[in-house]
Amino acid sequence: MTVTLDIRPLHPLFVGEVHGVDLRQKPAPDLVAAVDRAMDEYAVLVFRRQPLSQDEQLQWAASFGQLDIGLNKLSIQKQRLDYPELIDISNVTRDGDIAPAGHKRIAGALANQLWHSDSSFQAVPGKYSMLSAVILPGPSVMGAGETEFADMRAAYDALSEEMKAKLEPLVAEHYALYSRMWLGDEDWTPEQKRGMPPVRWKIVRTHPGSGRKSLFIGAHANRILGWPVPEGRMFLLDLLEHATQRRFVYRHEWQVGDLVIWDNRCTLHRGRPYDMTKRRELRRTTTNDVDAVNEGLAQVA
Repeated sequence: MTVTLDIRPLHPLFVGEVHGVDLRQKPAPDLVAAVDRAMDEYAVLVFRRQPLSQDEQLQWAASFGQLDIGLNKLSIQKQRLDYPELIDISNVTRDGDIAPAGHKRIAGALANQLWHSDSSFQAVPGKYSMLSAVILPGPSVMGAGETEFADMRAAYDALSEEMKAKLEPLVAEHYALYSRMWLGDEDWTPEQKRGMPPVRWKIVRTHPGSGRKSLFIGAHANRILGWPVPEGRMFLLDLLEHATQRRFVYRHEWQVGDLVIWDNRCTLHRGRPYDMTKRRELRRTTTNDVDAVNEGLAQVA
């Protein structure tokens, strides 16, 4: 049976709000297929007012593929959440307290405010990420912790033909700790650094579902292979500035119980500032992009 989703577009280029789906129930294969088709078109799907337990979120997410644990691979202490497949997007310590200024949790929260694609630093990167809002800080002079998404397909389409030709052969190196160390978070052991070595990706990728070309860049991309490092980094910054123009961006204003799914293969995202003295808790699950291994990725020794 073919399922047709009730979707209301939220942006002229991408993003749709889905109605009539209960995320607390394990999705049948025909519903999974319908969500996949919608993701190929919209790249970001919003489900409102669906608070989920940790087990319910894992059940839903695991229906779409094997789950990634991201930087939890590098953790040497027990996580605050019940499962390593749940990524803790919060300003809360393992003991349940709000992290003070200068705490490593704050460095991670600030790193999430850089444009990025989840797990682009891994040999098997992220496919879908699913973020569930549990506790929100409310509005403040700093902001309310919204999340922005940028359509890398539309950003690619808007490039000149000359720039598309220039980008086609380029390969960027992505490194998990590049953005963290750029922010001054240097507290990583040699074993942790070896545990997440850099990987290489083409800057232009073709989405296997839609067939559209898109840019694959962001905060984890730290250099272009074959280029001097300064020239490569400046080029990547200019490309990121183009790709995140307001016309390509949707800003999601969170409500408790929201779940947002996005496709890391063709979008970038970033969190926005909020009052970090107020508790903010979201949980992310991310599926593995198993098709990526066919792209000729080379891991850096």
